[in-house]
Amino acid sequence: MNRWQELTGGTSGDEYAARFAALARSGKDVHGEARFCSALVPVGARVLDAGCGTGRVAIRLAELGYDCVGIDLDASMLDVARAQAPELTWVRTDLAAFDPALLGIAADFDLVVAAGNVFPLLAAGTEAAVTARLAAALRLGGLLVAGFGLDAAHLPVPPGLTVEQYDGYCAAAGLTRVGRFATWDGDAYEGGGYAVSVHRAGT
Repeated sequence: MNRWQELTGGTSGDEYAARFAALARSGKDVHGEARFCSALVPVGARVLDAGCGTGRVAIRLAELGYDCVGIDLDASMLDVARAQAPELTWVRTDLAAFDPALLGIAADFDLVVAAGNVFPLLAAGTEAAVTARLAAALRLGGLLVAGFGLDAAHLPVPPGLTVEQYDGYCAAAGLTRVGRFATWDGDAYEGGGYAVSVHRAGT
């Protein structure tokens, strides 16, 4: 069981979707992650939304012309994603055991995105394994993009993962950091409580 399941019991899909729908109705931009990713790879690129939740990021990227697959362990979140976009591929799997070949998914993604505090909400001790498995799903030169909180103000759980640790996991998986930002709008990272990191495979 990962930290997200411990927090929610794996039954929060409808509630989570409703919260973002309300934010959208209020005029808040809820597509920063998709916009950020779309600036990194061309339209038509294959994108894996790892820890996709209700599919907000993948669905928006698909609307923009990307070939998207979403994976998550929370069945209630995937139920919402499938209802909203049944034409997309949604797969229930533990990121720590993610094996594209076993799931019939080609491991040649141009970009893998892990938004929404995916890494801090993993089961403790699986961060390195998840990084390696997501890296293995990338084509040579593909990008892993992860945004997550680093302090209590940006996390629903006690802070644990640092950017230095994450960089180490990425390096061990054959990834090189090519960018780090403070927000999904691309603001410069200067050591704050949230970071969006971009790493490239095979360089």
